[in-house]
Amino acid sequence: MSLALDISWSRPDFRLTVDCEFPDSGITALFGRSGSGKTTLLRCIAGLERAPRATVRFNADVWQDDHHFLPPHQRPLGYVFQESSLFSHLDARANLEYGLQRVPAARRRIGFDQAVQFMGLESLLAHRAGELSAGQRQRVAIARALLTSPQLLLMDEPLSNLDLASRAEILPHLERLHDALSIPIVYVSHEIGEVTRIADHIALLEGGTLRAFGPIHDLLTRPDLPLAHLEEAGSVFEGVIAQHDAQYHLSYVGIAAGRLAISLRDAPLGQRVRVRIDARDVSLALRPPEQTSITNILPGRVMDISDDRDPAQRLVRIDVGGRPLLARITLRAVTQLSIAPGIALYAQVKSVALMN
Repeated sequence: MSLALDISWSRPDFRLTVDCEFPDSGITALFGRSGSGKTTLLRCIAGLERAPRATVRFNADVWQDDHHFLPPHQRPLGYVFQESSLFSHLDARANLEYGLQRVPAARRRIGFDQAVQFMGLESLLAHRAGELSAGQRQRVAIARALLTSPQLLLMDEPLSNLDLASRAEILPHLERLHDALSIPIVYVSHEIGEVTRIADHIALLEGGTLRAFGPIHDLLTRPDLPLAHLEEAGSVFEGVIAQHDAQYHLSYVGIAAGRLAISLRDAPLGQRVRVRIDARDVSLALRPPEQTSITNILPGRVMDISDDRDPAQRLVRIDVGGRPLLARITLRAVTQLSIAPGIALYAQVKSVALMN
């Protein structure tokens, strides 16, 4: 299952040109600044914008080409907008049943109870839409989209109109969707924190053009892309819960490069998790550090060194266990330690954030 796009869409002040193929599973984030074309691209995929020159294929089906255009309601997809757009006169259950009734019983792949459980709506079903908070309404909207049994789920900045508390409430549910469902998700965002937490791939849009596309762990650390130069730049690693240490209130996450200590978590051994390491939380040493308060130390080898936005800083990429780790250190440190591509060193990680 894959989504292949060759789209050229324009208006007097803007042009969108995208030619790529999205993976058949996981979450692909359409990321970029406001006005870069993210929502327009999503609407072209859904058929809500009819680009005159476009080819959209999903699996073996052509949704649009020079001779054919499948209207939005005939495309097997779910669409979650920035606004929940619930029926205000109905309760949450009735809003969900509306989504369910759009699909013949024989074609339903996601059941009512399953969607409710995914989004944690058990206690909200009898509440009218107007009685729900903004975050609760958006959870209902996501569940309603799931109940259409989509083969592809499109999400257009579903958290952008929510406060921080509501975002924190919804993100674990999105992670659950990622882990439990096999359908691919295309997720529009301009918040790098959301993307690093849930996305598997990033499609980076700039001025209507696809600047780069690839796995999140590669694009976040590429110095030729703006992602590595953000204030919150960092690296992500997939791992498993390997050990719990009740004495020191720590859990250990095993990654390819070794293991990382985090605050004690109530999670079973072997559970797959994602961790994030901010570039500003990484320092470098030429020898194995001794008598240090830093617990997480990973051996690695320098891949490259790049200028940063601040001329006093440098970005250093280190290969740790076959994955890039980004460090933001001073030019002075680079010079004094003679850090150069190819040298072996030790990355000292001051803080590790568990993303799920």
